[in-house]
Amino acid sequence: MRRLTPPDENANYVWAWAVVDELVRNGVTDACVSPGSRSTPLTYVLSEHPDVQVYSHLDERSSAFFALGRGKATGRPTPVVCTSGTATANLHPAVMEADESRTPLLLLTADRPPELRETAANQTVDQEKLYGDAVRWYKDVAEPENDERKLRSLRVTVNRAVAESTTPERGPVHLNFPFRKPLEPSEPSDCVPGSGHETFARPDGRSYVETTKGRMRLDVDDLGDVARTVEDASSGLVVVGPSDTLDDDAVVTFAEASGFAVAADPLSGLRFGRTDVLGGYDAYVDLLEPPEIVLRLGSAPTSKRLKNYLRDSDARQIAVDEDGRYTDACFMSDEVVVADPNPFCRAVAEKVERPAGAWEERIAAVESSYWDAFASHHAYFEGGVLHEVARLVPETSTVFVSNSMPVRDLDRFGEPREADVDVFGNRGASGIDGVTSTALGVCSAVDDHLVLVTGDLAYYHDMNGLLAVERCGVDATVVLVNNDGGGIFHMLPIEEHEPPFTQQFKTPHGLDFEPTGDLYGIGFERVDSLDGFREAFERAVSSDGTDVVEAVTDAERSHERRERLTDEVRDELRRRL
Repeated sequence: MRRLTPPDENANYVWAWAVVDELVRNGVTDACVSPGSRSTPLTYVLSEHPDVQVYSHLDERSSAFFALGRGKATGRPTPVVCTSGTATANLHPAVMEADESRTPLLLLTADRPPELRETAANQTVDQEKLYGDAVRWYKDVAEPENDERKLRSLRVTVNRAVAESTTPERGPVHLNFPFRKPLEPSEPSDCVPGSGHETFARPDGRSYVETTKGRMRLDVDDLGDVARTVEDASSGLVVVGPSDTLDDDAVVTFAEASGFAVAADPLSGLRFGRTDVLGGYDAYVDLLEPPEIVLRLGSAPTSKRLKNYLRDSDARQIAVDEDGRYTDACFMSDEVVVADPNPFCRAVAEKVERPAGAWEERIAAVESSYWDAFASHHAYFEGGVLHEVARLVPETSTVFVSNSMPVRDLDRFGEPREADVDVFGNRGASGIDGVTSTALGVCSAVDDHLVLVTGDLAYYHDMNGLLAVERCGVDATVVLVNNDGGGIFHMLPIEEHEPPFTQQFKTPHGLDFEPTGDLYGIGFERVDSLDGFREAFERAVSSDGTDVVEAVTDAERSHERRERLTDEVRDELRRRL
């Protein structure tokens, strides 16, 4: 690595060089930056460092969500740099998602000098502990000073920030940097000559403090108790919720050894890649008697019917979570095992030899019947669009699915298949803001082609995120399901109250999104039939550049079709049970 030296003896730049140098030593290779004056020292050094790729974003909210997407894809934090004032508040939605989804994120906010706080100085707000308990760690960094002890402390702070973001419970970390003028690297300050950033760095490119991550594991006796419980069970189900860290091989190894059926959420990492998992459970799971044992991995599943089934069952439910989080909003888990789920699954599998029983064979047969029945009722509606995306997305792809109806439709209608397809979403806080930016952040960190499936309101919320296509050099296929408003509200009892349902809840906008193609230099095609969608989607994923395929739907008709199809399929399944 080429050694860098501060452009002058300005303490801000000695400070910034030390920060960036230590970030690089801790494996940071990328950063997201938005323009602003107070953050100039950090922005300048990041942009000049040969080992850092800077993604420039005009909007701080988009910047933070882009970095969030990179964290989801890589498991490492991408620093987000912004200026002082309201810019810092725009990072908050991404912080909330990172907190709830346990995604690494590192926030480097610039601030005014301490003496300007609480003085009504321009662009000066209270940034101390701005994100509250949503961050894993916060520090108001000392003012820049070319002092050996303070520079060593600064490097330790950077090391700890990266470590706290990734271990033991991944999530956001906030460092607040007060800078005073001069902010540009043109006017030397009264620094001690020769005490630049390299003086106090470890030799050979090592980080100042090396953090070794351990894994929570059960002791032999506890592991044996779990293994006996599994082996003696008359029936079992593994419910795998959304997760960016589960190893599908570990879960499958457990399932094969235990004979348990596996209900795989579309965001679990298991739905697409195998055909021996359950994907249609949202339509039929409550038609079956509950198993004796339920093993719960990952976050709460997307399916409401599955969650209610678990709530109403008398099954013994065992949740496995490395951080001991209670991820059961129905409060039905009998036991929480604090252990890393991946080695846990492998370790239990080594001690268990249980073939699938009658219950597991029955639910596998119902799963097969469900997809046969679905095929005979398939039509053009929002769920049909998601079914086609799951079926047609290229063998090696990454999919990002928006909240509200798209993720629910992918859950209900995304049929398991043998394909190397990774699926991401923002299911921590489940917001629709920042969806496009997060998806493009994921895109920047993977080699596969990215497909983003989003709704019209989420697309509208984050249209400025599309600027990253050109500025950050990312390409994707965007499936825009446009039902002119909040279609999900048709699922709620408020639908029966008109007014205010249409104006205040469904909120039809009447917007024509086609001009966004010209605005952001991307392709745009509108379709309104299943055949039209298939053709447009296959063209888009096989071509270079970014293309939007807008599937125009009717929210009310789609809801009716969704429910009618489910009722018809459930009737068929009842006759077969």
